[in-house]
Amino acid sequence: MVEQNTEMKLKNILKQDKIQLWNPPYTEDNNQPGRQHMQELAERYAALLALPPPEVGGALESVRVQAVRRGKGNQTFRETSVATLELLLPRDSRKGSRAKSEVETRLDVATQQLVDRIGEDYNLKNIKLILNGKTLSVGQRLDEQGVKNHSKVMVLKLSDAEWKQQLNEEEEKRRSQEESLQRTHKGFQILSERDGSEDPDRTPFLEIADQKGNPLKIPHKEKKALILAMGFHEKGRSLMKKKQYDDALVHLLQADQHFNQCGSALLSSVDNSAVLQLDIVWCYRALEALGCLQDASSRLDRAHRVFLHCYGERSERLLLLKGNSGREEVLFLRLHLLQSLLSYVEGNDSRALELLSSVESLYSRVCLDPDQVSQLLVLGFTEREARLGLRACRGDLQGALEHIGSRRQEQQEQQQREAQRRRSRMAAVSSLSELGFSRRDASRALQQADGDANAAYTILLESSQLSNNNTQQGALSPHKVDQLLSLGFQRSSSEAALSLTGGDVQEATQLLLDNNGVVPPQLLGASSPSTSSTSSSPSTEEPAPSSSTSSSTSSSTSSAEEAELVKEVLEDLPHHEEDHLDLTLEEEAELIASLRSFLRPT
Repeated sequence: MVEQNTEMKLKNILKQDKIQLWNPPYTEDNNQPGRQHMQELAERYAALLALPPPEVGGALESVRVQAVRRGKGNQTFRETSVATLELLLPRDSRKGSRAKSEVETRLDVATQQLVDRIGEDYNLKNIKLILNGKTLSVGQRLDEQGVKNHSKVMVLKLSDAEWKQQLNEEEEKRRSQEESLQRTHKGFQILSERDGSEDPDRTPFLEIADQKGNPLKIPHKEKKALILAMGFHEKGRSLMKKKQYDDALVHLLQADQHFNQCGSALLSSVDNSAVLQLDIVWCYRALEALGCLQDASSRLDRAHRVFLHCYGERSERLLLLKGNSGREEVLFLRLHLLQSLLSYVEGNDSRALELLSSVESLYSRVCLDPDQVSQLLVLGFTEREARLGLRACRGDLQGALEHIGSRRQEQQEQQQREAQRRRSRMAAVSSLSELGFSRRDASRALQQADGDANAAYTILLESSQLSNNNTQQGALSPHKVDQLLSLGFQRSSSEAALSLTGGDVQEATQLLLDNNGVVPPQLLGASSPSTSSTSSSPSTEEPAPSSSTSSSTSSSTSSAEEAELVKEVLEDLPHHEEDHLDLTLEEEAELIASLRSFLRPT
């Protein structure tokens, strides 16, 4: 990291001074360095960076060689579509003292082809290729996995046993990740379709609510995308807590895709998407995939904009909503810490140092006194309550006591309001279902009517009438009537027979033939079979005995599978709405110390 930092600083200075090392006098016609001019440049920049001239000279030569190779590689790629990749080889496979080598290849070829070629060129039997912290799949093309011209690819050598194990592990990991994604998606999809028409103790469902627990009215499509996004996010966070950052990143990126399906107005009004961006970049850091600098930087910028929009430039919206902003400061601590890390890797020491100072100031405010935490634990509070309470009150123990008590009271009242709202909704659904409507239709109508049972009843009636009219029109189509008229039946009798048989011409014909061309008066008051089976109409018809057993078995199996999926995904959901703010800051403290050791105050 130190060498990378030095080279990046030199690149920034060279760009500022408009010095092109790949051109004379720094590079001669044979691509060799112009030694005198390179030496002078090294001495000048060594004084500027307060580093030994030999160290700066070595870094400058490395930058010059990279620039010359990049120039040649760019020209080759433009002319032939053949890319130049930089290989980071195993120690015992390096030629001389060089840790880096190059290989030319097209990018539209399978990764296995490149693996075979590297193995042959460097006498390596079993290897795997790493790009930005991820293993390249041998079964996919290079360009499909983000390999580009001048990409840096790490080559890892494996023993025979490790090679076999890797193949098994890769397949198992791929299968496991895919299964996890599918099960998470299906589980939260089930929950996104539920609407609270059943007892939540027996049939769990999810509801999108604001900070005060009030349900938000969101279009069904956006609600579904938001539930899936939040579900994948929480699954990813659960894996992060277990230090399974690779698997976590897969789920977090899936969450990002679903968040992007929500409207921009919704995303900018809640902080969920901003927290997700922080979590993604935190995984990049843990996986040492800081080669994703551009993506990481854009994600942090996005998170910062959303935080400012949600909380206010000076946290005024947060203060109005919650009465304090101490708990959310841990998010800004992680944000600025990651920004400091990226600035350092990019060679911008002054910016990195400025951000690190801000981080250390924040850390001193949110880092808690262990004695105060212990006192709260003795009083029966949880560690989470102690941390959140003390941060909310800036370390004031008495204030934290009052804050925790107040939060407990708010949560209890919120739970009571939610329970009452669900009971009222279930009662309204039951009342409408007693009138002959299905519980699902009743629940949807209530949602459209904002919980007004009378308005929902009107919606259901209108829907039923419209469906009946559509069915009746289909049964009495002119073509079907004409068919019966051509057989010699009267129009009134033909229309009545078609109405009774749901538009079935053959049944209508047989009915008329059996009754001398007329419809018996006793049948004219009967309901049409098609009407009684219409999904949007009230129905009390029992299923046919012949299909009830198989249908019941299938339904029972399906319900058991759904229950298992729902139970599985619910286990990853936090039991506290501020779980994302409950950071112990242990990892943050380690990164702060590491950055401080790298950065030299000026």
